[in-house]
Amino acid sequence: YILEARGLRARKHGELIDGARLEPLLDTAEEWLYSDEADAADVAIFDAKLSDLRAEVAEVTTAFDEAVQAARLAEEKALEASAEQAAAERAASGEADEDHDTRKLKYPDRLRLVLKNKEEGTELFQGGNFRPAAARYEHALRHAAKFVDLSPDQRAEVNSTKLSLNLNLAMCWLKITDADNYLEKAIQSCGDALAIDDKSVKALYRRATALELKKDFEAAKADLQAAAEIAPEDKAVPKLLARVEIQITRQLAKEKKMYSKMFG
Repeated sequence: YILEARGLRARKHGELIDGARLEPLLDTAEEWLYSDEADAADVAIFDAKLSDLRAEVAEVTTAFDEAVQAARLAEEKALEASAEQAAAERAASGEADEDHDTRKLKYPDRLRLVLKNKEEGTELFQGGNFRPAAARYEHALRHAAKFVDLSPDQRAEVNSTKLSLNLNLAMCWLKITDADNYLEKAIQSCGDALAIDDKSVKALYRRATALELKKDFEAAKADLQAAAEIAPEDKAVPKLLARVEIQITRQLAKEKKMYSKMFG
């Protein structure tokens, strides 16, 4: 929880959190975890400490929480409006509804729909509209699943486009931090990308980023080590790997203390 709370200021609207109030709370809690008092504490004391810390953090992050909630509601409303507008445009142009489009379109026509949604998603993403961007990328992927009778060259082009779409979608989900399942969705998109190209460093790195936030440090380390072997010149990979390894060391130290308290 301390690691999660430390990351709040890096999220959208994080500037609303007073770091001068938050960080001392987290520092004090972390220092207690490695103290003799914590070594002697039972589960009830740990639960009480965590409950108190959550309450104190909630008090400091009130403005942040309210802004995140307001942004989520605004994005949902914008997404609904965008979907309605897109449906109206499709109806006016005679296009079928994307989710129920069973037409066997020619390759150039289907590709046009894929790329149109992809371009719209990128434009939305660049404007900070991450939920609507994710929706456009998902629409593009649904279209990309409807190609028929592809030549080898066409299959290669479609796979390259799908890889890019899944990577973009993963990045969207990493930005949609107010969604309860945003990390799972990011991991899933990275997995879909890796199913197309198992040596995609971007997919490995973004999945490791999500896994670190989920505190699955060993899995994050495995992805980063694989990425480092594929692209040893990449500068971002070793930085994240070093951070993950520090978390693994801390986690092992904490577990060692807990076990010694349980069985000592």
